[in-house]
Amino acid sequence: MANKKATSPTKFGLEHRNFRDDEFWKQIPGWASVSRDEFADHKWQLKNSITKVEQVEKILGKRVSKDFMADIVQGQHYTPMNIRITPYVFSLINWDDPANDPLRKQFLPIGSQYLHDHPYYKSDSLAEDEDSPVPLLTHRYRDKVLFLPTTICPVYCNYCTRSRIIGGSTETIQKSTYGANQKKWDDVFEYLMGRPEVEDVVISGGDAYMLTPDQIRYIGKNLLEIPHIRRIRYATKGIAIFPQKILTDDAWFNALKEVHFLGRSFGKQVVIHTHFSSPQEITKWSQRAMDRLFQENFVVRNQAVLQEGVNNDVNIMVKLTKQLEWINIQPYYVYLHDMVPGCEHFRTTLKEAEELEKAVRGTTAGFNTPTFVCDLPGGGGKRHVASYEYYDEEMGVSVWKAPNVKPGDVFFYCDPLHKLSEKAQKRWSDENEWEKIINEVKEKAGI
Repeated sequence: MANKKATSPTKFGLEHRNFRDDEFWKQIPGWASVSRDEFADHKWQLKNSITKVEQVEKILGKRVSKDFMADIVQGQHYTPMNIRITPYVFSLINWDDPANDPLRKQFLPIGSQYLHDHPYYKSDSLAEDEDSPVPLLTHRYRDKVLFLPTTICPVYCNYCTRSRIIGGSTETIQKSTYGANQKKWDDVFEYLMGRPEVEDVVISGGDAYMLTPDQIRYIGKNLLEIPHIRRIRYATKGIAIFPQKILTDDAWFNALKEVHFLGRSFGKQVVIHTHFSSPQEITKWSQRAMDRLFQENFVVRNQAVLQEGVNNDVNIMVKLTKQLEWINIQPYYVYLHDMVPGCEHFRTTLKEAEELEKAVRGTTAGFNTPTFVCDLPGGGGKRHVASYEYYDEEMGVSVWKAPNVKPGDVFFYCDPLHKLSEKAQKRWSDENEWEKIINEVKEKAGI
């Protein structure tokens, strides 16, 4: 018998169907006496969110070492984001090994994690402000716009692409945050009325979770009544980090439901885009929240961010994908990390993203397989990770075009320097070499 070609596919069991439902928050000394009913209340979650370093030590007590607390304090000198963590997320962190925990990494910075930013980082890496025809709106794609009605979030992610405006001022950056401003919203609606090519509106921020029920209705109704708007998406990380709101804030949920019903009556789509990046974020609370949304016929899609030490492993990424589809969330995008400040330790190489995409594909149905994309620095929009024009792996520079977004423009994405060879790192350490490196790559790419 002829030898068959040896293969070693990754094997996965059925663990993606099991979600923890224990009283995990009681492992936190400060919340040891909190009942399940209290923990389930969205008002309790908001009231007890961690917003200061001092709260971390007070609530954890002896579960956190003095050295690690000092590292957390040091992190506040570098981070572009303030701390805001719901008790739900804080309790899911493995406090026996916080340094390596994927949730701690995402939401609670430590000084020892930080690396110098890449020379070509930008606070507005995606040129959202540049592509803004009116305040609070980015219009880059012909038929789609991004609407940012608020800069407030229920948690602040260390890897946020909008750290220039979200999360309050820190030692490293001053920000002019804004709350609800109906006049500016009305200016957005007026602009959209005069743009018949626009069919799709993403409502983000900040986070749509932090809009009041009346604001949810006001924004949804005004957008849906614009004849050419066919699809609106409420973008929120809330389902991942604060599922209690879906389950117990009936006023907010009913407002969202009303907009959804109004959209269906117009023959238009109202969907939710959420943001799970780690399987550790998914519990029975997540499933119950999704059950409620699913019963009301909501379509929910997920957009994850590829992060070093969080999900840049095929087993973790496949588990995340299969857990999401099991609770009726469609895996949609996995983003290569943006080149924004304070995030170099999170970034992976383009090559890693390509290899992960290959490994994930084939592990589940195609419509539940996320597309791995690079959102191009400079505003070229989202491109599949393998659709670059040229990639110099040695110097960590990829060249891209976006003919239907910004025809004629050329875009560059750079890998994190610490993942390059010593020779490449040495060249990048010399400021006089930066432009030469880019020009060399352009020449190789025939540009």
